[in-house]
Amino acid sequence: MDIRRDDLTGAEIAALLNEHLRDMHRVSPPESIHALDLEGLRKPAIIFWTIWDEGSLAGCGALKELDPQHAEIKSMRTAFSHRRKGVAKQMLQHLLKEAKQRGYTRVSLETGSMEFFIPSRTLYASFGFAYCPPFADYIGDPNSVFMTKAL
Repeated sequence: MDIRRDDLTGAEIAALLNEHLRDMHRVSPPESIHALDLEGLRKPAIIFWTIWDEGSLAGCGALKELDPQHAEIKSMRTAFSHRRKGVAKQMLQHLLKEAKQRGYTRVSLETGSMEFFIPSRTLYASFGFAYCPPFADYIGDPNSVFMTKAL
């Protein structure tokens, strides 16, 4: 699989992010959805990558700088056609490597607390992420789980 920085202009990534947002609206109340759309991901503080498998978009992920030492993982998503093939694991490894190279000492994330998000929480925990209080601009929400990892 090939991971590359993405400018968020391709039809494939637009479709994957739309799928992601549809899923979030299906399983989360509107006030608890923190997923970003294309415009939200094009902010200067965010660096976005896609992962490709033989020319097919397999997934994506991003880092958002919160401050010079702290980044947030955003928009981790595996395409439905590539689930259970290690895509998320490869993307998470890439994001953590990039975070270290950029000098961050901590990486945090927000994900859902519902059953739908168990695979995500399990993956993050397997990489050493621990539950934490809300960070940055987040507030406590029973539909959200916050995790962090020191680098």
